[in-house]
Amino acid sequence: MDPNPNTPANLSVLLDVPVRLTVELGSCQMPMREVLQLCPGSVVQLDRAADAPVDLFVNQKRIARGEVVVVEDRFGIRITELIGGPAVPAPA
Repeated sequence: MDPNPNTPANLSVLLDVPVRLTVELGSCQMPMREVLQLCPGSVVQLDRAADAPVDLFVNQKRIARGEVVVVEDRFGIRITELIGGPAVPAPA
């Protein structure tokens, strides 16, 4: 059953289609020479500050930004901004 009664009937068939969610912490450019020298223990510096928001993508399309959180022993994302939508208020 559709949890949102306002969803058009023809859209409801898509609600169970799996999509790939990915999070981008940052990126960098480096010469291939340096890439080939990477080994366990190497550190790659990214182009974002540690406290900068991360981007959330659905099937390679950015849909939101958020902050990294730890949930038990796993990483998670707290959504702070929907792209093209209103900001999500911080929890009280």
